[in-house]
Amino acid sequence: MLADENLLLVVASSCAGRLDEARLLAEQLGLPFAESPDLESTEVAQYLLLTEEALVLQQTGRKRPGPVLADFVTGAVAHRRQFGGGKGQMIAKACGIKGSIRPSIADVTAGLGRDAFVLATLGCEVSLVERSPVVHALLADGLARAAQSEVADIVARMTLHGGDARDWLRSLSEAERPQVVHLDPMFPHSDKSAQVKKEMLAFRDLVGADADQAQLLEAALDVAQCRVVVKRPRKAPPIDGPEPSYRLEGKSGRYDVYALKKLD
Repeated sequence: MLADENLLLVVASSCAGRLDEARLLAEQLGLPFAESPDLESTEVAQYLLLTEEALVLQQTGRKRPGPVLADFVTGAVAHRRQFGGGKGQMIAKACGIKGSIRPSIADVTAGLGRDAFVLATLGCEVSLVERSPVVHALLADGLARAAQSEVADIVARMTLHGGDARDWLRSLSEAERPQVVHLDPMFPHSDKSAQVKKEMLAFRDLVGADADQAQLLEAALDVAQCRVVVKRPRKAPPIDGPEPSYRLEGKSGRYDVYALKKLD
């Protein structure tokens, strides 16, 4: 992965007690390992950094942003869990959560797992699929920490898988098919676009845009029992393929819903 990218990403630890763990992670991911990180480095773009508390993705440079990590316990995720609107949230409506209906959901572009956590908070069993090994490692770390916290009962409804989501979807048996498939493909932003969140900038540098989103939508439509839900920027075109059955629009984003069968 790094042969042509000149130290795009290096694994390190800021905690002496986790050096062996960091070295093993570097071997597993096939990434370079550094005994001590130089966060002002001009030679390394980002570190996958084991701190005392968590695994984080940390950009370098004097004006570097804060670390990116999967966090299901504190900050914005905690606020949304407590005050986010429950079943009234647009994602809940798009996925068909209402009354006593709690569909099984596959979030096949899991990222840092925030959407999946919202759906699990609302009572759904959620499969998360992430193909970037680095993002998968961040997500696995976040879920492991959350499993030891007050949200353990929520993350118990979240199951993490690695690999290409198209292959994962097509590997499912008839009994394993989710009722709903949720997609949030990485949308390409130009450098002139509005400010992008720090994690999206970090991810874009790391994994790029999802160029195969049309093929992923096709696989999702083949496998989902009841509907496919695609999260998009409000003014973005739909993914190439069939027209959505309907759309739910918010101030900055929307959901394209492909209805296949009634949820019950």
